Amino acid sequence: MGRSIRKRPTFPRRMTMAAAALFIGGGGLVAVNVYASASDDPGKAQVRAAPVRNLSTIDCPDVSNSLPDVPDSARPEVDRELAAIDTQITDAYERFASNKDQVDRDPGYARQAVLDPLKDKRTASLDRIVIAVGRSGGQRPQGMQGLAPCTLRADDNGGGGQEAGQAQGQWQNQAQGQGQGQNQGGQGQNQGGGQGQGQGQGQQGQGGQGGQGGQGVGNGPSKRDFVDIRSVQPNVQAPRTQSNGSTGLFTSSCGVNQNAKRNPDNVIVAPGVSNGAHHMHDYVGNQANDAFASDADLANGGTSCRNQGDKSTYYWPVIRLQNGQNENDANADGGGKDKNVGKIQTPVQVTIKFAGNPVSKVTAMPRFLRIITGDAKAFTNGNANANASWSCTGFENRQLKDKYPICPQGSNVVRTFKFQSCWDGKNTDSANHRTHVAFTGRNGACPRGFKAIPQLQQRIVYAVPPGPGFAVDSFPEQLHKPVTDHGDFINVFSDQLMRKAVTCINTGRSCA
Repeated sequence: MGRSIRKRPTFPRRMTMAAAALFIGGGGLVAVNVYASASDDPGKAQVRAAPVRNLSTIDCPDVSNSLPDVPDSARPEVDRELAAIDTQITDAYERFASNKDQVDRDPGYARQAVLDPLKDKRTASLDRIVIAVGRSGGQRPQGMQGLAPCTLRADDNGGGGQEAGQAQGQWQNQAQGQGQGQNQGGQGQNQGGGQGQGQGQGQQGQGGQGGQGGQGVGNGPSKRDFVDIRSVQPNVQAPRTQSNGSTGLFTSSCGVNQNAKRNPDNVIVAPGVSNGAHHMHDYVGNQANDAFASDADLANGGTSCRNQGDKSTYYWPVIRLQNGQNENDANADGGGKDKNVGKIQTPVQVTIKFAGNPVSKVTAMPRFLRIITGDAKAFTNGNANANASWSCTGFENRQLKDKYPICPQGSNVVRTFKFQSCWDGKNTDSANHRTHVAFTGRNGACPRGFKAIPQLQQRIVYAVPPGPGFAVDSFPEQLHKPVTDHGDFINVFSDQLMRKAVTCINTGRSCA
């Protein structure tokens, strides 16, 4: 089944008109963010103001969420322009981060050196998108030029990478009573029963000075992006399954990326564009996946999955330790060039399961179905599409969406992705890579016109040192926020294996 015309998004999205304003006030340059998330009253935009010294990143309207129907013939050019827009933001963020002191001193510098040039480049790309869609016979998108202006904004948590480094030292001292924290700064008393004080000294790593960027503006995360999992109340409820539901599970064992297959591409969002993600992905399953992989390449590729009938590709952003040690991509795209530095952590466990629907049987996924869950730009887009969960082993009835967990000694960090499990019955992809699939409602049923399909559930476990000393790779302007975590999937099951999985799930069995 091929890809058909990609549809206009139907979910509420972040308001983009006057999304934020940068203006001169009586007290100097002030950033005011005006936006409404999908969970807000759309008639009541929130307003946040911060002094210029707290400005942390660039905030741009998400173009892909605003696209109308895109004919297949226009897709390659549109995808290239969307990838170019991401690169424009990355380059502008680099100028902002490298010249933060000058931005602080000169209110007009940010506009002249960062925001105005970025607006001009975005305007040109938006024009080319409109022309490409019209040339291919589609309805030309309206109002796209309103998406060109970007603004500066503050980190909502009011901190930068240095705080995370200090917190790492504090946490380790609290856990150990004495010793050295991995990052500069931080004193903490032993809370395990002793009187000794430890003092964090050690290296200036990712969290030490200037966050993950190493110099200039802190690139995150902030210490306020972490929370002790023991302080979180249980918040997970088991789903209720009706008699006509599908209760089985199909498990595919695909390893933990022991092959170290990684790249900063995203063949779903930016096909044909190297470094389209601007952050590094871990891959399990299909070994042919890069920006240039066609469906035929994936069908003929090798797989790390034990069952060779599963050539699906499963990928997600890597996690890095903020310990001052560089990875071999410290000077490469997706790595240090995109503000992602530190030692990449290989998971100690990856579990891939396909589950049923609580109120109905499931139907087979179409081959080459693409699903993205979560939002890599949720920090600036708002959390309407955020979907990753964070927890710790032994505490998985407590799930976090917008915080990283601090796990106690002996407990490991857990990332969980539960993908959309309803399909429109026609398309293997859509304009924003979302509207061809959907989540079930609160009652477990799919929206009208959608069919229940096996739900991909991924559980990824990491053995990282206790404390706030790690972060997920991200687009640089997203500041490595946990809410930006996301997972990507392309179904390349053989028809025979997909039938087996569906039968297993619909008959209530557990199969591997």
